[in-house]
Amino acid sequence: MARHTRETDGGEKPLKRLLELFIVSARLGLTSFGGPVAHLGYFHDVYVKRRKWLTEEAYADLVALCQFLPGPASSQVGIAIGIGRAGLLGGIMAWIGFTLPSVIALMVFAAVLGEFDIQHAGWLQGLMIAAVAVVAQAVWSMGSKLASGRTRGSIAVIAAAAALLLHSAFAQVVIIAVSGLIGWRLLTSDVSRTVQPFHVPISRSAGIAFLLAFAALLIGLPLLRAAGHRQALDLFDSFYRAGALVFGGGHVVLPLLQQAVVPTGWVSDSQFLAGYGAAQAVPGPLFTFAAYLGYVSDPSPHGIFGSLLAVAAIFLPAFLLVAGALPFWNAIRAKPGFQSALAGINASVVGMLIAALYDPIWTSTIGTPADVCLALAAFGLLTIWKLPPWLVVVLSAAGGTAIAYF
Repeated sequence: MARHTRETDGGEKPLKRLLELFIVSARLGLTSFGGPVAHLGYFHDVYVKRRKWLTEEAYADLVALCQFLPGPASSQVGIAIGIGRAGLLGGIMAWIGFTLPSVIALMVFAAVLGEFDIQHAGWLQGLMIAAVAVVAQAVWSMGSKLASGRTRGSIAVIAAAAALLLHSAFAQVVIIAVSGLIGWRLLTSDVSRTVQPFHVPISRSAGIAFLLAFAALLIGLPLLRAAGHRQALDLFDSFYRAGALVFGGGHVVLPLLQQAVVPTGWVSDSQFLAGYGAAQAVPGPLFTFAAYLGYVSDPSPHGIFGSLLAVAAIFLPAFLLVAGALPFWNAIRAKPGFQSALAGINASVVGMLIAALYDPIWTSTIGTPADVCLALAAFGLLTIWKLPPWLVVVLSAAGGTAIAYF
């Protein structure tokens, strides 16, 4: 199967590519504020527009796939891109880079800064405003390509309205499924693109093994836990199930985490709320809240083991599912009928980005005319001046600090 030139460069040395993946994803992990939808905007800007590691269509198809899978969608997209670039090690390296900054920050918070209130700092407000601009840029760019024309545009608008009105955990799965059916029926003549395969260096037999491992752990860990109570095993099981059973990731996982650690006495209510506030303040995936909870739950003097165990457990389902699904993805997405369905799904993803841009990103961030001005300035720096997102994030943090003093 031919490799897509945007996704692979045969002349690159594997170690060089792995190092590049770590550096790029770590930079994203340091600057990606605003939650999973904002992360997809940052990924789109860096991986698609700037580095051109994959096409607009391939990126949209990966987003659609990860929206169907339980777990942290943005982290799964990053893992998939890493696998496409450098195999399973590439997926691990992309995940480590994107996750490590917030894991370290939350471990430090758990150890040292638990009594500090940083939720209302001006610089944090500026960082959240930067996320508004990044998501707006992604909506603008992806919408012009994936929601053009009457039918696709209508699907995007309807999906946005549905996402704003329906707030259940499975609402986005229903929206995507219905949009796929509409695309399958109405966009047959509209789909004319040639699907270039996304490079997946994993065999189908290995993919099946990953999916079986996911199911075996989901079923087997509770049985092992019932056979004998050991806190490390109990902790791993609780966080694995939280990562395996939540669609959409982000804030949806919070009730499962609260149920796992508070009634057991591992974490108090006040500790849980303090850690949640800290998780809101750091970049990267909200699933790294597990680093804080694992640290506090660990009875050992330093809590580092509990922190790393919880992080590994909550992200492991995401890795197993992505590695298991990718080997079959090219064959499925290349079928003409599924291409039509994907066209509808991708239009609905644009609609859900629009909805998320309003709620929770805009509603929880923009409160004053000064906030609007800073968001417009950040959007202009991204789209007109073409500044890199990390620089826009730094400037927005400075702007938020300045606003707080006036």
